[in-house]
Amino acid sequence: MKKQGSLVLYKNRPARVLSLGEKLEIVGQDGKTRKVRGKDVELLHPGPFENFSELKNPEGDVKTAWELLAGEKSKLSELAELIYDAYTPATAWATWELVDDGLYFSGIPQEILVHTVEEVEAEKNKRQEKVDKKNAWGEFIERLRNRQLIEEDFSKMGEIEAVAYGKSQTSKIMTEIGMQITREKAHELLLKTNVWNIQHNSWPRFFDLHEEPQRHPVPALPDEERLDLTHLPAFAIDDEGATDPDDALSIDGETLWVHIADAGALIAPDSELDLEARGIGANLYLPEKVTTMLPQEVTLRLGLGLQEISPALSFGLKIDEAGEITDLQIKPSLVKVSRLTYAQANNRLLEEPLASMWQVAQRFQKRRLAAGAVNIDLPEVKIRVKDNEVEIRPIEEVPSRQLVMEAMVMTGEAAARFADENVIQIPFITQPPSDEILPTSTWAEKFVCLRSMKRSEIRTSPGPHFGLGLQAYTRVTSPLRRYTDLVVHQQLRAFLLGKEQQTYEQALERMAMADTVSGNVRQCERQSNRHWTMVYLHNHPDWREKAIVVDQRGHRGRILIPSLGADAEVHLEKTYELNTEIEIEVSKLRFAELEMFFKVVG
Repeated sequence: MKKQGSLVLYKNRPARVLSLGEKLEIVGQDGKTRKVRGKDVELLHPGPFENFSELKNPEGDVKTAWELLAGEKSKLSELAELIYDAYTPATAWATWELVDDGLYFSGIPQEILVHTVEEVEAEKNKRQEKVDKKNAWGEFIERLRNRQLIEEDFSKMGEIEAVAYGKSQTSKIMTEIGMQITREKAHELLLKTNVWNIQHNSWPRFFDLHEEPQRHPVPALPDEERLDLTHLPAFAIDDEGATDPDDALSIDGETLWVHIADAGALIAPDSELDLEARGIGANLYLPEKVTTMLPQEVTLRLGLGLQEISPALSFGLKIDEAGEITDLQIKPSLVKVSRLTYAQANNRLLEEPLASMWQVAQRFQKRRLAAGAVNIDLPEVKIRVKDNEVEIRPIEEVPSRQLVMEAMVMTGEAAARFADENVIQIPFITQPPSDEILPTSTWAEKFVCLRSMKRSEIRTSPGPHFGLGLQAYTRVTSPLRRYTDLVVHQQLRAFLLGKEQQTYEQALERMAMADTVSGNVRQCERQSNRHWTMVYLHNHPDWREKAIVVDQRGHRGRILIPSLGADAEVHLEKTYELNTEIEIEVSKLRFAELEMFFKVVG
């Protein structure tokens, strides 16, 4: 029974009862008095208990008492008598501390469970495991501070990888070692501890593009009427090593045929394959690998020139002497395609039928340029990783590349006009004009002009595209590689075959979902290309190259590096005329920040 001067347990701490009443008045070790309900305290000893200084640890035989009672039940008073040969406030509190410790005993003052030998052994093992774990953690942290991890430590670095991949903003480990929790700091730590090496490209995982997409079965090509164009020599002209040829060219008299892989024939809107492509948005081209928007089987069946006879959606265009499109026919077709690299096509550009195609392309280009099209041919490169070796090759700007580009642009214009005239609900691509018309005759002028151009926009009706010099345009020539092009194909085919089209809102909703993902695809490609460029520079410490000064503000300069297809900031000790060629070398590479620093030499 509780009474004045009793020792009680309140919130697992000792307290002394000062007075009784509707509520008990107690005082704790901290000297504070409180009024509490009777059920909020447990009686440890009836008293008299006068001072907390009495609660000194007495000597007793805990182990013998435990062995005698193992597996049984007891009370606090009985257990205190057995351990300490007396039941006093001091022994009552000491006994409760043993119960609270939980090794040999557990329960409440009125009913204490005495643990069995097996239970005590299990608890000891558990505690030792905890101690070992704490010691191992401390040793790991010490090794991490010294940047001297051992192999077994690598598995503990997952939470830091999550920060480096942009998937987490918290890290117990980084907090423990006093490091700021940022993506860059995490990346840097992983490099310094050799968990990652400089070749590790973190960007696919950062953009959630690292996993191979789930692939669905590919249906059979529908049995439908197709225009037989196999008698016309057709050429798919691509970069060396391209694996997804989705366009080809042929010519028949005055008609230039642009053949596009007929993806819409296999992939219906909202089908499993359509949803799969929508979730990826576009092919992901990385130096180390390619992840395709559609299953490889689709490309094998529809890629132009991959089979002896290929199905296509063919655009027959007539271009007059002024470069205007005067006639268009769009037909599901069959074509027989030969594959050429740009270099091979360039060598045959003066031979028929490529010569006639080139003349058509030049007329069309001339019209676009006269209408204000912006032609900015800044240096580009192709980056590939082969057997862990980085290759950077310049993309040569040859007429055959211009031929293909002009053919694709004229097809985009023709498709946009056709859709507008026939009220086909497709997305039209427009681009607002720049705030001022800038010259593009020098490298510096081209650089400034490119920076001044505004983003293209998707509209429900055709409108001017400033950069292309066209009044109507849509993207339609890469349905195997770009989801927006696939949507246009599906809408065009529905019209041509007399089937129900999706509304503009439905098509736009699908495209908007894909556009979010494809934006990540483009960013991932840019970041990955920069990453592998830095790996290349790291692996070539003697690298020196020419660069062109395209901007300078005080000592801060912006240079164009043709051999890398990149631009960068550089510290310039003196003032240079724009377009001056200088020689540079690498001064620093910061992989975590994706920053390259160069200095002028000579």
